[in-house]
Amino acid sequence: MPASKQKSAAKAEPKLPPDPRQSKSRLWLTFPAPLITRPVIWELGQKFKVIFNLRQVSVGKDIGIVCLELEGARSEIKNSIHWLESLGIEVEPVEIGVLES
Repeated sequence: MPASKQKSAAKAEPKLPPDPRQSKSRLWLTFPAPLITRPVIWELGQKFKVIFNLRQVSVGKDIGIVCLELEGARSEIKNSIHWLESLGIEVEPVEIGVLES
């Protein structure tokens, strides 16, 4: 069967409305020197059901600054933020529109 007919023969997945419990947050994370080499973002992805996207990173020997986008259930994002803060990482929200430019 030609490729064009195969595509039309396949059933399209129904589009579901977005889950109102899902959320997306953009955050600035400031890492203290002792945590710079620890794989904190990887740990976050293992520990919580969130999708993360690194938007910007700057790491020096004394400080690490990361712009992180988190997507998932609001409760998971909230718990992720509390966990990061419990490690000693400073978490600040990114102003809307800053990263869009």
